[in-house]
Amino acid sequence: MTMKVDVVLPFALFLITTAVSLLYVKFEGKIKSLLGGKEFRLRDAVLLVVAMGVTVTILVFITKEAILVFFMFIYSLVLFTFTYLVKPKWYLAILPPAFFIVLYFYFWNLYWLNFFAFVFAVLVSVYLGSLFTWKITAAFAALLTLMDVVQVLVTGFMGTSAQKIVELGLPTVVILPTFPSEGHIILGLGDIFLSGLLVIQTTRKYGRKFGIVSTISIASGFLLFETILLNFVFRYFPATVMVIFGWLAALGIRYLYKSLVFKTG
Repeated sequence: MTMKVDVVLPFALFLITTAVSLLYVKFEGKIKSLLGGKEFRLRDAVLLVVAMGVTVTILVFITKEAILVFFMFIYSLVLFTFTYLVKPKWYLAILPPAFFIVLYFYFWNLYWLNFFAFVFAVLVSVYLGSLFTWKITAAFAALLTLMDVVQVLVTGFMGTSAQKIVELGLPTVVILPTFPSEGHIILGLGDIFLSGLLVIQTTRKYGRKFGIVSTISIASGFLLFETILLNFVFRYFPATVMVIFGWLAALGIRYLYKSLVFKTG
């Protein structure tokens, strides 16, 4: 039996998290100015995770039409806000949302879905990155992973809501072909957002070089876990676990390296 392997998703995740890191460095000043220097407290992080968990649950029970209206509003708001951040002219900021809506209803396909999914993941990560501190990020990552595990492996709501979203073709997931093995794999934007957030905070704390190291480590963690999942036929698995594994591996490597340097020095 030939072992199944996929390099497309890990490489795509590496590219997207690298883009998040570079864009955050470029727009950090503007974003902080726009947000007025505000930062999340632990209560805010808890409420955000609860809101995400409740949203996943609600999506299971509401109609596809309601889901479509909700996400169209969110996408348009994100595109307008970030465009206005770059070019503060409202008549320019309305163009990307209008372009997105026209594409979705008249020219939509898998390529546009993946493109806008990556765009939204980058924009949300870059925009919200300034609101988190190192400690709040750690707490948020732990809570989000716990929620993901419960919604995927216990309630099953994550899989059900994801299926409805895929049927609508909404860019809240990326759908990529696997290679060299044949098939497709789906990853939610929440998992990409978490990856981007962790890379941003790692870059802020330890510098750009180690930020890139963390992107490589997260992608490598995905390669390892995805290989296991492809060969043992898991239908759904909490991808946040893969993200956290790769990120902690990078921190562990850094700690060991610093310990060795300190001892030899």
